[in-house]
Amino acid sequence: PVTAAPLSCRRYVAGGQCKSTAKLEGKVVIITGANTGIGKETARDLAGRGKVILACRNIVKAEAAASEIRAETGNQQVIVKKLDLADTKSIREFAEKFLAEEKELHILINNAGIMLCPHSKTVDGFEMHLGVNHLGHFLLTFLLLERLKQSAPARIVNVSSLAHHGGRIRFHDLNGEKSYNCGLAYCHSKLANVLFTRELARRLQGKSQRICPGLLSFAIGTKVTANALHPGSVHSELVRHSFVMSWLWKIFSFLLKTPREGAQTSIYCAVAEELDSVSGQYFSDCQPAYVSPRGRDDEIAKKLWSVSCELLGIHWD
Repeated sequence: PVTAAPLSCRRYVAGGQCKSTAKLEGKVVIITGANTGIGKETARDLAGRGKVILACRNIVKAEAAASEIRAETGNQQVIVKKLDLADTKSIREFAEKFLAEEKELHILINNAGIMLCPHSKTVDGFEMHLGVNHLGHFLLTFLLLERLKQSAPARIVNVSSLAHHGGRIRFHDLNGEKSYNCGLAYCHSKLANVLFTRELARRLQGKSQRICPGLLSFAIGTKVTANALHPGSVHSELVRHSFVMSWLWKIFSFLLKTPREGAQTSIYCAVAEELDSVSGQYFSDCQPAYVSPRGRDDEIAKKLWSVSCELLGIHWD
């Protein structure tokens, strides 16, 4: 048939799909940046399973998204909370209110992100990509980790990107003041997500047992797992800061995943039963994926952890 080739191409672009039907009754999920794109689609799916908190900077858009999801799923436990990852005060206020209101937290999805921003800084003076994509989620996870441990088994899911292959941690110029390229700044921050996941998993695991060399490791310590993922190239608002990329995204939209398709690996990492004890891994299309050599550098991961704590003024053993 004439339509066979386009349909085949479309199926290839769509990539893997989360097949799990796991329910999340009595469980609590936080998703950052859940008012649009893959975050919203992740929230839509998980709202069909349990309680979901949309942690967003734009409350108006978040309330609209939550209202839509409540109407579609019939789940009234879809709640909006203010969170600005570019402001550590906002992050601390969000965590304080959450901990006062919720006694459990089972899944934290660090989804929010920015891309291709002109050089700018967060409220606390961090380069924007590093501050929002890495340091903001680093601090949020730190503040919520004890509640995750108390609620275990629990999961932390960090949305990274294939772009981490182009990143490096420039400790001599983390804020991009000596040289700056918006594309590379994004890559650096996505590499930071992978390294953070790796070091966090190591600290949570204690001892680990590998079932396949270099592939899957089982968490024996806290019963809190941490995994990272690449959602795919998704047709979303992420490229809004670049006129050229926005234009290319429209032209080649048929080669991009829809937000729903892009959310599948986030959903998979959050609920798939076979990942109950898997930690410190990186996924794409709902299966393990290749991590760049820099993303597997344990010494860099440890140094980034230490520097991140220093920048944020926290002590995290």
